[in-house]
This record gives sequence, C-alpha cells and structure tokens, in this order.
Amino acid sequence: MERKVRVRFAPSPTGPLHIGGVRTALYNYLFAKKHNGDFLLRIEDTDQNRFVPGAEEYIMESLRWCGINWDEGVGKNGPYGPYRQSERKDLYRQYAFRLIEKGFAYFAFDTTEELDDMRKRLEAEKGNAQYDAHTRGKMRNSLTLSQLETQQLLDEGATYVIRFKMPENEDIAMEDLIRGSVKVNSGQLDDKVLFKSDGMPTYHLANVVDDYLMDISHVIRGEEWLPSLPLHVMLYRAFDWHDKMPQFAHLPLLLKPDGNGKLSKRDGDRLGFPVFPLMWNDPKSGEVSSGYRESGYFADAFVNMLALLGWNPGNDQEIFSLDELVQEFSLERVGKSGSKFDPAKARWFNHQYLLKKDDGEVAELFNLILKDKGIFEEKQRVVKVVSLVKERVHFIHEIWDQAAFFFYAPESYDQKTIDKKWKPDTSEILTNLTKILASVDDFSVSNLDHILHDFMEMNEVPAGKLMIALRLSLVGAGMGPDLKEIMTFLGRDETIHRIINAVNTINS
Repeated sequence: MERKVRVRFAPSPTGPLHIGGVRTALYNYLFAKKHNGDFLLRIEDTDQNRFVPGAEEYIMESLRWCGINWDEGVGKNGPYGPYRQSERKDLYRQYAFRLIEKGFAYFAFDTTEELDDMRKRLEAEKGNAQYDAHTRGKMRNSLTLSQLETQQLLDEGATYVIRFKMPENEDIAMEDLIRGSVKVNSGQLDDKVLFKSDGMPTYHLANVVDDYLMDISHVIRGEEWLPSLPLHVMLYRAFDWHDKMPQFAHLPLLLKPDGNGKLSKRDGDRLGFPVFPLMWNDPKSGEVSSGYRESGYFADAFVNMLALLGWNPGNDQEIFSLDELVQEFSLERVGKSGSKFDPAKARWFNHQYLLKKDDGEVAELFNLILKDKGIFEEKQRVVKVVSLVKERVHFIHEIWDQAAFFFYAPESYDQKTIDKKWKPDTSEILTNLTKILASVDDFSVSNLDHILHDFMEMNEVPAGKLMIALRLSLVGAGMGPDLKEIMTFLGRDETIHRIINAVNTINS
C-alpha cells in the first residue's frame, strides 16, 4: 500500500520568518496538496536560549497571510500532537536512553574547559578539532569510564550530554529527491550531541523522533540542513526505523540580488526591500524591519513570486494562482543551484496582480488612503480614477502620487515644463480656451475631443503647445492620464478655475 504523503514545516521561534522559510513552507504545502496529503506545522522550540517572544505568533500569522493553511499542528488539534517540541521533551529523553542501551549513543561528562583544551590541542596538531571516533577515546565519557564510574557520576547528578556514536569508517549512502545520490564517509563526521545538559534534545534527535512519530513521508527543507542528513539517516538506522524513513529533498538557497551569498536582512536594508513577509518589531532591540504586507504587496503576488524562486513550470508561464501552483508543482522541477532574488521582479509581480484586480476592488483599497487624507469621494468617481492610473503603479499606495491632482488643485507648477513649454502667448491661448469651455454643457470625453480639436484648428495652435500648457494647468506637471478624461472628471467649473489660477500664478 502506498504511503500517504505527510509533510511538515518546522520553524524555530527565534525571530521573524525569512522569505526563504516562507518558500520552504510553500513548497511543502504545494507538494502535500498536489498529492492529496497533509501539511503540518510543528514549532521546534527546544533551544530555549534563542527563544524570542512573539516569534511563534508571527510565523503563524505570516503563513495565514500567504494562504498557506496547515491541516494539523500548533493551533489545530490532530492525532499526533502536541506540536510544540517543548511540550514533548519527556519523550525525547526516552529515545536518547534507548540509543544508549543499543550502543549507538553514550554519556559525555566533559566540562567546557576540557572541551576547549581538546580543540586547542587538535588545532595545534593541525588535526580535525571535533569530538569524533578519533578523539572520544581520550575524553571523559561512558566509553572511557567504567560502568561503575559512569553510574556513580549519574547518581551524583553530574552534568552530562548524550552524544551519537558515529561509526569510525562507514560509507553512508543517501538519496535526495533534488540532488540525487549522496555518499559521505562517517569518518568525516563528529559525534553530535543529541540530548543537552538542560534536559532538552538537540534539533537532530527531536527532529528525527518527531518525524517518525508523526509519520512524515517527505522532509522538504533548506539546503543548510544537507550536512545533517548523514546523521539523520544513521539515527533512523540506529532506531531500526528503515521502513518509515522519509524521503528527503533539500531546497536551493535564496541568493542576494548579485548572486554572491545567501539573501540576508542586511541586503534588504542596504538595497531597500523587505526580507520578511510581515513587519517585525524586535522585542529585544526595538528595531523594526519592513514586511511585504506592510510594503503594499498582495499576498497572492508575493506567493507567486516566491514559488518561482527555485522552481520552474517548464514553460513561459509566470502568473499562477495558488490552485494552479498546486496542480503544476513538482520537486523534479526544483533546481539544485541557488536562485537570485530580484527586487524589481517582485514589484513586477505585484503590478501584474494589481492589473488583474477589478477596478472596484482596487478602488476600495485606494479609498482607505483617501479617507486617511480626509477625502470622501463617491465610489464610482474613485473607480474612474483607479481605471485611469493603475497601469502606472506597482502598489495601491502609489496611486495617490499619480492621482492626487484629481482631488486637489495644484498649488505649484513644474518649473522645467514652464521654462520649456510656457511661451509668451500661452496665457492668451488658455484664456481664450476658457471662454469657449464656459459655454459647454456636454463635458464628456468625446465632446471635449471635438472642442479642443476645433479650437486648435481655428486658432492655428499646435497640439503640443496647447495640450502641455493645459495639462500643466490642471495637473501641475507634464504627466498624467488622458487630458480629456481629467477634464471630464473635474467638470467644467473646476477645469476653468484651474486654468485661470495657473495663468495668474505662472504670469506673476
């Protein structure tokens, strides 16, 4: 019987969720939904020293904003709970001791000073400064101490950790769904700590035990965990869980825009783009980091952009809904090499999604900005403004920069345009135009088109000369959407008022 697909996203609550973490969650979600499987959210909070208040809530809110909803996990009851590792810590002790009983792990009583001395000695000898098969025989652990000495130390409450006993010379063969066959000799690996002196497991033990107990079929995680794969495979073997070992897939890194190294918060600060899905207020330092949501990105545009950083659909399609991503996604099309993050492409995605949205929906969002500015306008007029300018913007908040003149008459006029286009007879031409416009009742776009055309023909005024001066009068600059559309929106009286005001202001 084919095993049911069950995947998990297992972040640590040590700070805000990086967009690389969001992508990992997204790929897990897409894979699960593609195969009618389950997507779990597990919080790996065993490292209490790095725990940051509010981080867990931030992670959950980020996933919800993206539409990455988990089937079971923290906040949702399920048959494999609890889903916070701190609530499962008694469980891990049992499994750590089971490995000792089977001869795959041992107690290590070394002090910090003894470990430092060992590293210094090995560095001086130009050896590999790690606790491994070559050095453990010279350290203070249950492999070098007698059974009686070991038990006496345990009875006295001596501080200890439990380490995995890595074989001295064994080829560990592994399969990765993205990278293919991987082989590592155990002689290169150290005896990792599985259980810490504070009574908490390390990532390695807790991760493997939980994946087994939660029946995880596929582990899809970042490339940074690839060096841990040999140990995890050895743990499955040590527990005799071969038949339930998940398949592994290690995702490529998200790289800086120039491709040199992993994308970091510092890159975002330097180049002016977010690296977190939501704004983050660090409770320790008080530092505030920008987020995609607060920067004006649509969640579906953000998700679409992230999906294509490492995965390709095999064709030229770039715009995908979440449902389409589920249908198309496959691990076979995830690349091995890192993907460069392109801030301009991220903005492009948001622009595409803004264009796809109904003008009424965009108008509702823009109306929130208008109300903040004390502007209360009829909905249909806001819809009209949005329809005229949304091609020019990437974000809702940018509409104001392109459309403020619809709601406020200009108080100043672009000097460069004045110097270049405002001629000695411009004021007279515009004044004569206002006399024609004053008698016009039909201020529709089509009628204004005829009126302006006839005016230019009768007065032998070039189109460029009239239109730029007229635009400057109504907008305050030489930019904006179709001039007749602006005039129709403003209406006859406001249009004439703005022309007269411009003439008076610029002439003075």
